[in-house]
Amino acid sequence: MARRTILVTGGAGFIGSNIVAQLAEDPSLDVVVCDRLRDAKSGKWRNLAKHPIADFIAPEALFDWLAVRGEDVELIVHMGAVSSTTEPDADKIIHANFSLSRDLWRWATEHQRRLIYASSAATYGDGLNGFDGKDDIESLKALRPLNAYGWSKALFDLFAAREAARGRAPTQWVGLKFFNVYGPNEEHKGGMKSVAAQIWPKVEAGETVRLFKSHNPDYPDGGQLRDFVYVRDVADIVIWLAQHREVNGVYNLGSGQARSFKAMAEAVFRAAGQAPQIDYIDMPEVIRDKYQYFTEAKMDRLREVGYTAPLTSLEDGIEDYVAGYLNTDDPYR
Repeated sequence: MARRTILVTGGAGFIGSNIVAQLAEDPSLDVVVCDRLRDAKSGKWRNLAKHPIADFIAPEALFDWLAVRGEDVELIVHMGAVSSTTEPDADKIIHANFSLSRDLWRWATEHQRRLIYASSAATYGDGLNGFDGKDDIESLKALRPLNAYGWSKALFDLFAAREAARGRAPTQWVGLKFFNVYGPNEEHKGGMKSVAAQIWPKVEAGETVRLFKSHNPDYPDGGQLRDFVYVRDVADIVIWLAQHREVNGVYNLGSGQARSFKAMAEAVFRAAGQAPQIDYIDMPEVIRDKYQYFTEAKMDRLREVGYTAPLTSLEDGIEDYVAGYLNTDDPYR
């Protein structure tokens, strides 16, 4: 009897491990992870430590594994990527974020399997044309990302849309443009952690935290706006998509409401039972000319295809993150 198997690339990472945690609750599923754990001291392995997985694959062995076990795979959740917006090696970015995704797309198409993959709000660039989430080819071609990471994600979205239009697509394909995700299992991310995770040690110690000053007269210091989305909502939506095979296309995945970095910091202080203490420092010059001051996901299209569950407010998400993870001896989901 064939096993019901879901393969999660990047499954030991932040978003991927939260998806694995949710999938692993189903005893009928074999959840297989493809990732690199690297230095054990980073703690990335702890993102998986509480959940049963059926196999663990190094990225370079992925297609060899699929050649042997691919018959069992019903869905690939492709979260693996170089996710740093400041990564200087463009060849590394394009290989990881486009070439591997392209090869998985072709494998899933040839073998009539399903594919849900990670795109990014970075595809929108400066956001001057909005964050509508349209996935027609002309709209995708019009996007102008500000960095190589955003370009690599935009390039694959366009590839997917063009291939689908030509009738060369997996039996289900969905790209998700993640906005600013926060929540448990981001301990290993260093400087790429969410603001909530980065300021927590200061908040816990009762110290002042520092946020960037604004260098745009339209926004006050700390007033830069982001669409912060709790990682549990992300996992919920991926699970819902896995259960709704009729849904295809590229969709935004955010909370649908822009909030300021100051509001996030204040929520962390409140969740810790403390009065906010915030100072503002100059933004590094290297990022000033490419800095987004506003992101907000239009969630209409995902709602239109049937996703009706409420999305977590910033305050409720931070309360759960602090009380359930950051302010405990075990911050891992």
